[in-house]
Amino acid sequence: MGILGVVGTAVGGLIGWSDDDGPGADPAALRALFADLGARIGPAPADLEAAVRAFQALVGLRPDGVAGPRTVHALVVYAREARDLRTFERPAA
Repeated sequence: MGILGVVGTAVGGLIGWSDDDGPGADPAALRALFADLGARIGPAPADLEAAVRAFQALVGLRPDGVAGPRTVHALVVYAREARDLRTFERPAA
């Protein structure tokens, strides 16, 4: 699915899709977003599902382990903030 699929899924969360509607996110894109948060996810699909479930619980979403639109939107927002903070924390060259 790639990054466009992740963006489309995140936009779906903004326009009112529930986590049961619309497409799921690409596992590779989810792993990249979790990596932006500093999370190390094991290679098994169950590892990714457990990470999604833990993230959902942390941000107040229903922890079902499915990366639907609302979950992906929250993950994209937090991953972007984490990247921005890392940029901010680097000393000027």
